[in-house]
Amino acid sequence: MAEKQYTSFADFWPFYLREHSRPGTRALHYIGTSLVVALAIVALVTANWWLLAAMPVAGYFFAWIAHFAHEKNRPATFTYPLWSLGADFRMWWLWLTGRLGPELERAGVER
Repeated sequence: MAEKQYTSFADFWPFYLREHSRPGTRALHYIGTSLVVALAIVALVTANWWLLAAMPVAGYFFAWIAHFAHEKNRPATFTYPLWSLGADFRMWWLWLTGRLGPELERAGVER
């Protein structure tokens, strides 16, 4: 069966959350995204622009470990790179602000 093709971020978002159904998977994403944000801030404050090169490594390292070793699925980044990046930051922000739970429930993710 062919994988569903998403044509809008609104349709992609619930799929993204379902692909991150395990709490451990989301936790590893939060670590990676937090490191990306920290690296960006430190790069801006110190003008050490080489830190920007470490951002994708920090983010993708934890995310891919989460998918391959923990969630056992293929990262959505491979098919939807920009939407996955946006969804990762959205998931991280909703988690930080305590508003992720209802989004997970709407997507059918059991907590």
